[in-house]
Amino acid sequence: MEGKEEDVKLGANKFPEKQPLGTAAQSKNYKEPPPAPLFEPGELQSWSFYRAGIAEFMATFLFLYITILTVMGVNRSPNKCATVGIQGIAWAFGGMIFALVYCTAGISGGHINPAVTFGLLLARKLSLTRALFYIIMQCLGAICGAGVVKGFQPSPYELLGGGANVVNHGYTKGDGLGAEIVGTFVLVYTVFSATDAKRNARDSHVPILAPLPIGFAVFLVHLATIPITGTGINPARSLGAAIIYNRDHAWDDMWIFWVGPFIGAALAAIYHQIIIRAIPFKASRTSI
Repeated sequence: MEGKEEDVKLGANKFPEKQPLGTAAQSKNYKEPPPAPLFEPGELQSWSFYRAGIAEFMATFLFLYITILTVMGVNRSPNKCATVGIQGIAWAFGGMIFALVYCTAGISGGHINPAVTFGLLLARKLSLTRALFYIIMQCLGAICGAGVVKGFQPSPYELLGGGANVVNHGYTKGDGLGAEIVGTFVLVYTVFSATDAKRNARDSHVPILAPLPIGFAVFLVHLATIPITGTGINPARSLGAAIIYNRDHAWDDMWIFWVGPFIGAALAAIYHQIIIRAIPFKASRTSI
């Protein structure tokens, strides 16, 4: 066991997000991990830093590839009862997040979403350097994922909308913005709760189960907001589809799919860190 813990400390996770790992989080005398520094120069010299970025790229690539194909399959059929329908689309998004978070959580944290990365940055769970690198890799992965779908099926991709997010007819831009803010709040709040280090220390099963509530939150948000915006809650997903589809109406509302998720992520970070965990108040008591 001691050798295993040493491997974790000195091996691939030399510059991890500032959370206790494994049995280090099981101590009854739990102490709040220190906030991540804004800049971590040593990260740029560590292979684990670049490996984490590659993991984010691949996860977002696969996420876009599977989900856009699912959306196109539903849009292709004139009879929605003959397809998986909205419920199937929601399951595809939620199921892929569940699988990909499970696969990449130990490497990069399994963000797969710039809004999640932004929320964790505000909570000082990772450095600005890592956050910017993750967001760039997530966006590149999303562009490549949508691009491969178009490469395989160019004509259907153009005819079926390419999975691009738009505010649907009958809804205002304010409706779309509100849906994105609340939907992203649900997702990022779930991420904070499912990966809370103090909760992990108390309930040893929580880290194993963490991808499940995150994926389920994505599923539920899609059920609620697909009729409004097609459900963004992930700026990389919206950007990748818009760049490859490249139609005016796909760009008209693009600001909604960046501003909304970032506001929702910021609110979730504030709520969890200040209201639920009361971290600023704990820090002030410690300093007295």
